[in-house]
Amino acid sequence: MKSLKKSAATQKPLTSTVVESANQIWLAGLGAFAKAQVEGGKIFEALVDAGRQIEDDGRRLAGDKVEKVAGKAVETWDKLETVFQDRVARSLSRLGVPSDSEIKSLTKRIDNLSKMVDQLLERDGIAKPAAKPATKAAVVKTEKAAKPAAAEKKPAAAKKPAAPKAPAAKKATAAAAPAAGAEDTKGA
Repeated sequence: MKSLKKSAATQKPLTSTVVESANQIWLAGLGAFAKAQVEGGKIFEALVDAGRQIEDDGRRLAGDKVEKVAGKAVETWDKLETVFQDRVARSLSRLGVPSDSEIKSLTKRIDNLSKMVDQLLERDGIAKPAAKPATKAAVVKTEKAAKPAAAEKKPAAAKKPAAPKAPAAKKATAAAAPAAGAEDTKGA
């Protein structure tokens, strides 16, 4: 029994120590809660400010990254465009299509030749035709118009009304006969 009395005596201070510790923990929790209520607004504002700063930093860094990536994308697109243009130009060259610079060079040569022809016509006293800008449609029209004009310049003997066409040898002798008759009248 002595051992029971001893253990009960040792248990009393141990129980009171545990109860006292639990009470202190409870009081510390109440103190923290009270302090959080008083300073909670301040802490909350401090946390909001810290969050804003982190967000701003993140946006700035993300913006920098986006600008770098966009710059690289533009550079890559420009390189791709250049490669495409080079390949198209090579393909057109293989097909024999003149380049823009070749067309410009030929246009300059045509202008220079036109000026030289005009100078020669002026020198020889021949009236020069009205100058029109040369376009593909104008060239086609000029070629079509030149065919009837060439027919009009043939000698008067060629303008006879619908006569059957004779071989070239007969035309030559027929043309020579009136010319010979004209000489006979001059001599008489």
